[in-house]
Amino acid sequence: MHCDTIVLGAGIVGVSTALQLQARGRSVVLLDRAMPGSGTSHGNAGLIERASVIPYSFPREISRLLRYGLNQQSDVRYSLKHLPKAGPWLLKYWQQSAPKELAKATRAMLPLIEKCVSEHDLLAEPAGVTALIDDSGWIEVYRTPADFDKAQRDAAALGEYKLNYRVLGEQQVHALEPGLHTDVIGGIHWLDPKTVSDPGGLTRGYAELFVKRGGTFVTGDATSLRATAGQWQVESQKGLIVGNEVVVALGPQARAIFEPLGYRIPLAIKRGYHMHYAAKDGQTMQHPILDSVGGYVLAPMVGGIRLTTGIEFADSDDPINEVQLRRCEERAQRLYPLGERVDAEPWLGRRPCLPDMCPVIGPGSRHKGLWFNFGHAHHGLTLGPVSGRLLAEMMTGEKPFTDPAPYSAERFH
Repeated sequence: MHCDTIVLGAGIVGVSTALQLQARGRSVVLLDRAMPGSGTSHGNAGLIERASVIPYSFPREISRLLRYGLNQQSDVRYSLKHLPKAGPWLLKYWQQSAPKELAKATRAMLPLIEKCVSEHDLLAEPAGVTALIDDSGWIEVYRTPADFDKAQRDAAALGEYKLNYRVLGEQQVHALEPGLHTDVIGGIHWLDPKTVSDPGGLTRGYAELFVKRGGTFVTGDATSLRATAGQWQVESQKGLIVGNEVVVALGPQARAIFEPLGYRIPLAIKRGYHMHYAAKDGQTMQHPILDSVGGYVLAPMVGGIRLTTGIEFADSDDPINEVQLRRCEERAQRLYPLGERVDAEPWLGRRPCLPDMCPVIGPGSRHKGLWFNFGHAHHGLTLGPVSGRLLAEMMTGEKPFTDPAPYSAERFH
């Protein structure tokens, strides 16, 4: 089978890239070892995060670093045996989180964040998945005056970005979410983001739109990719696929492709978990709720109330470790009435992250027809369609809507 472009990876980034290329006249084959939307794109908190204009940086405050060093926090956990391996990357992450570098990352990411919702809207309606998307935003809640006051100052400091939000007093936050524990004294209601009740379902809906429009999805082994006679080929269950170009959109698995090809890109993995819970006490959650002190999100999903944890630093292939989930679960049960666990075991996901907090979007400079689109960290769902658009513009010779230089793979050399 021959095509213009092979897209490796059928998560939200790969599916969106395939759709954007298809819309520009390319014949595209989308390949993954599993069905679309069954990996990291399935398990996230379901936020199209228009409000996250500041990237998730490494903490700089000594008090926070000391707390994390004790490894008892619910928002971040690390495996001791993994630290020597992760140390050099964490040092780079810490360096890139200095104020000057963080401001640079913020400027780089802002054009993508600003268009994240509108690019989803352009796909969701023709894909018939608008019922999965809600536009009532999400709420971060607070239990102490000191934390709530700081949150209000932090929100006000984002004034230049013209974000829409409401400061909720105690009565207001409980009116929006009556199930919240009585010790919640207030919150910030972020109004620009949209939320998704089935992120995997959304990705599958986009993939079905791609196929409906004439695209081909195949299962296969991305690591069989080979450059041959100026083209790219990869093995699939439908035989050999040959394309003039290939896009690596494999998220946490991208290293298996770019490293053998000679690219030194400091991609690392932040692991995270989710678990679904039954509703309790007749309560119906209306919005995703962030416990920013505890570092987890509770969100109403088709499978129940989903608790999504923060960060776990451990080897990608280490088995599931419930320590962090149990810590978050204990806090969450004091925040909102959760019933029994719904899932037989926790879901484990792997976020593909780079130390400067920007993805890699653009060409592989050493190989004709090789393109990258990975490393979106916590914002794969958010940035899938908009980063797919940017890459498709670059590949087809359109003028990119923003300067792609900050996302170049060459920035690490």
